[in-house]
Amino acid sequence: MATQSAQISSSQGLVDGSSGPNSAKDSKCSDSFLSSSPVSLIQSPQVRDLVYWRDPKKTGVVFSVSLLLLLSLAAFSIISVVSYILLALLCVTISFRIYKSVIQAVQKSNEGHPFKALMEKDVSVPPETFRNYVDTSLSYINQGLKHASRLFLVEDLVDSIKLAVLMWLLTYIGAVFNGITVLILADILLFTLPLLYEKNKTQIDNYVGIARNQINTLISTLQKKLPGAKPKSE
Repeated sequence: MATQSAQISSSQGLVDGSSGPNSAKDSKCSDSFLSSSPVSLIQSPQVRDLVYWRDPKKTGVVFSVSLLLLLSLAAFSIISVVSYILLALLCVTISFRIYKSVIQAVQKSNEGHPFKALMEKDVSVPPETFRNYVDTSLSYINQGLKHASRLFLVEDLVDSIKLAVLMWLLTYIGAVFNGITVLILADILLFTLPLLYEKNKTQIDNYVGIARNQINTLISTLQKKLPGAKPKSE
């Protein structure tokens, strides 16, 4: 009962936004709407190694497969793409099973099922791992709901206006590109921009710093002139 009460209290803390140090961190992140570079969002070591082409072969395979999958979804329905992928996988496994059976019959060997080692592997998801993913997802959902509430209920007028401008720009993007096209462009940019940034970090940081200063100056001016807008606390 004590453990259950602690878990309920923890969940309520996430919903209320009072999750200790993480709450202060989330508040700081939400306040810096334009203060971070998109490249800084790539924090996982595996993802960083992937998008920065540390292992060109591995990155090339991932990039090619993801781009091919998105191009396939652009040309066919998702049902067709999934069906073709599973059909191709079945063709490979069935052909290999028949090939090994013929070889064993010719050589009169008794090697058994060719996929026996794979079939004996435990592919089930441990309950602890599943709960960890659920808890992590729940924290992100609660943070997203909190930020959405803050923006749509106009807690800060400037942030809400910035969101409105972003949505307005997305209406033009949506009129030109569909969702799959945007995902294709995002996939290409994900595997090109980080490497480009790494090679030209000094120049890009210089231009980004100039643009950020101008944006911060404009935001400060708006905060002074707009009623209901409050300056950010450092």
